[in-house]
Amino acid sequence: QVIARETLYVVKIGGNVIDDAPQLETFLEAFARINGKKILVHGGGKIATSIGDKLGITSQYVDGRRITDEATIDLVTMVYGGLVNKKIVAGLQAHHCNAIGISGADANLIPAVKRPVKTIDYGWVGDIKEDLLRPGIWEWFLVHQMVPVVAPLTHDKMGHILNTNADTIASALATSLSTAYQVKLVFCFEKEGVLADMEDANSVITELDHRRYETMKEGGQLFAGILPKIDNSFDAIRKGVYRVIIGNSSKLGQLIEGKGGTTIL
Repeated sequence: QVIARETLYVVKIGGNVIDDAPQLETFLEAFARINGKKILVHGGGKIATSIGDKLGITSQYVDGRRITDEATIDLVTMVYGGLVNKKIVAGLQAHHCNAIGISGADANLIPAVKRPVKTIDYGWVGDIKEDLLRPGIWEWFLVHQMVPVVAPLTHDKMGHILNTNADTIASALATSLSTAYQVKLVFCFEKEGVLADMEDANSVITELDHRRYETMKEGGQLFAGILPKIDNSFDAIRKGVYRVIIGNSSKLGQLIEGKGGTTIL
């Protein structure tokens, strides 16, 4: 007899929602209402850039990805691991959700390696070593009724914090925990889902398979910011995650019930 595995929700919230206080509050209220085990992974938002400007640290980007030099890794550690993470934790506690804020360095939760330099040196940016993720520690939090809130920071086990894509963290955690749970991975952002037409907010693709994705990508139909999300979604499905949905943060309750957004096949 096969015993049905318990559901675990891994939810990722994007920076644009974090930057919008009313949107974030709506999201946190909905996240707190999710029954069962859950993990929240958050992005950084524009707060690091604005605080960096005040401190005289200029943000540099290549193809939408932040270059993380020595000054910037200190900045994002303070902002993502401190300010953003703890505000989200406090917001969830206000909704009686027992959140605990963590980074990948805490308890060696997310080991990573500094991204090798090829054509571009991204600086202190981390690529996750998925084979070293230990689901047992995450299960300990979940079993003890705690809700991990994960900042987009990992570490290299040599004393360096590494800035790491939050979509990738969410996908890696969902994959690692899919051996113990039936994992539903939900990517929340400000749009209704993956759009067939970037100019039409209502052109949501309800189900997206890899073939259609490749065709749309080749045809330039997708905005660059969503590509890592979709790539991580297909990666998660391929590695055993039960369901992946991309949709609007304000409709989280509906998304986890399989209503709305884009389901990745």
